Amino acid sequence: MASGKKMLIGGNWKCNGTVEKVSSLVAMLNDGGKFPNNAEVVIAPTALHVSYLVQNLRDDINVSVQNTWSEEKAGAWTGELTVDLVKDMGVNWTILGHSERRAYCGETPVVVAKKVGIALNAGMKVIACIGEKLEDREAGNTMNVCIEQLEPIIKAIPNGTVSNVVIAYEPVWAIGTGVTATPEQAQEVHEQLRAYLVNNIGTEQANAMRIIYGGSVKANNCDELMAKADIDGFLVGGASLTEEFLKIINSTAGKANL
Repeated sequence: MASGKKMLIGGNWKCNGTVEKVSSLVAMLNDGGKFPNNAEVVIAPTALHVSYLVQNLRDDINVSVQNTWSEEKAGAWTGELTVDLVKDMGVNWTILGHSERRAYCGETPVVVAKKVGIALNAGMKVIACIGEKLEDREAGNTMNVCIEQLEPIIKAIPNGTVSNVVIAYEPVWAIGTGVTATPEQAQEVHEQLRAYLVNNIGTEQANAMRIIYGGSVKANNCDELMAKADIDGFLVGGASLTEEFLKIINSTAGKANL
């Protein structure tokens, strides 16, 4: 892996956050002290709260949206966010392909890949999510499912924008369930994903691309997960809504010299 690669710590607030709660979370982050030099922090609030975070969050934390639309320009897309409007708000990150959108909104690998290409062409940075269901893992199909989701994403990346893509491996059976993939399970998948990337985009770009883990990451397991060679950070759900998130951010310090 490339030396000097920053660990990406993402907080996905999902559909959570009253005005009071968001204000308190921003205060917690702003008062959270100096982050490790090798940590890059991205927070994805609801669309309602993006503007508040842009205006009030400390400068060393990036703001992200949780999704962007599959068309390039603003228009008659009720309920959606296009990349031009997102960038106009001063936001340069988006999460795409989260398992909840794949499951509840019918987003196929083709749709997700189209969104990835649109966002990257607009100069945005993307956290692209992939991951298997429990029945896939039990049937021994983890990598088949992950590659089925990853392949169209890789093909959609415009030339020169690989560094703007982060792959988030999130086993669906571990999201919000309290069940976390063991560090060994997570590393096994990350290592195989890295090997796939080496074969498809070359060693240098594959090692530079960050592969982060998501799925019930908490303060009590982040250090052990972070110690694994091919885990380049986390996409955090529930724990990003608590003070645990500061501990998770600081877990990157242990990887500073790797």
